[in-house]
Amino acid sequence: MLISLKEILDIAEKGNFAIPAFNVYNMETVMGVLDAAEEMRAPVIMQIYPRLMKEKAGYFLSPVIKAAAEKASVPVCFHLDHGPSELETTRSIRYGATGIMLDGSTLPFEENIALTKRVVDTCAYVGIQVEGELGHIGSTKDDEQDEFTTSEDAKVFAEQTGIACLAVAVGTAHGRYSKPPKLDIERIKDIRKATNNLPLVLHGGSGVPDEEIKKAVAAGIRKMNFATDICFAFLDTCLEELQKPDRVIAIDNFMKKPIEAVKDFCITRIKLLNADNKA
Repeated sequence: MLISLKEILDIAEKGNFAIPAFNVYNMETVMGVLDAAEEMRAPVIMQIYPRLMKEKAGYFLSPVIKAAAEKASVPVCFHLDHGPSELETTRSIRYGATGIMLDGSTLPFEENIALTKRVVDTCAYVGIQVEGELGHIGSTKDDEQDEFTTSEDAKVFAEQTGIACLAVAVGTAHGRYSKPPKLDIERIKDIRKATNNLPLVLHGGSGVPDEEIKKAVAAGIRKMNFATDICFAFLDTCLEELQKPDRVIAIDNFMKKPIEAVKDFCITRIKLLNADNKA
């Protein structure tokens, strides 16, 4: 069933676990995520990167995500990930998204608040909630990480924007890590307390040690993003299949194993976040 960002976050809050948010890129990754969610009886978020919404791919992929969510017997939110501007956020609303992320984290603090608040107000007209970001979550390729999110800034940001959840910089980055990151768990707890238990989001989930993830969820993370590892699960399996001398040529049959690989990965994250049997 297709539900809103607030509805799925409420499920996580009530059950004291985190919703796995999986980035999807094509019909096959959507199928893998859905198969995992159904088998595990787990609520999930399927999210789409803003580049796809800016390009024509989002026009074609959005109906696939919506159809999968509406067919599902478990709760599914269709979410925009890291929307940098009102172009992507508005287009996502038009294409059927039920959750929006506005990422103004590279802007000065006051400008981030102003843009995020404007998108929150626009989305409210159609009953859609917004995820904001405070403290830029960069790439594992960056020479150094930006400053972490502070509880003081988070309190002001949450109060002035009206966001439904907040992505925080507490030690993760996007991409594959050269060495496992160590999360600032106490910072997560402090931000939760300062924002009156606002649901917090952890980006850059691919490659974070399992024990760190468990601590983060216990501290108040209610949504966790996975993108890089989904790409690797899908592409590594495609490469393996292509190298077989008797490889399948029909694309629909060829894709069965990559879909299964995505499903298998998603199941591991669903279990890790304690999202299984929560639908």
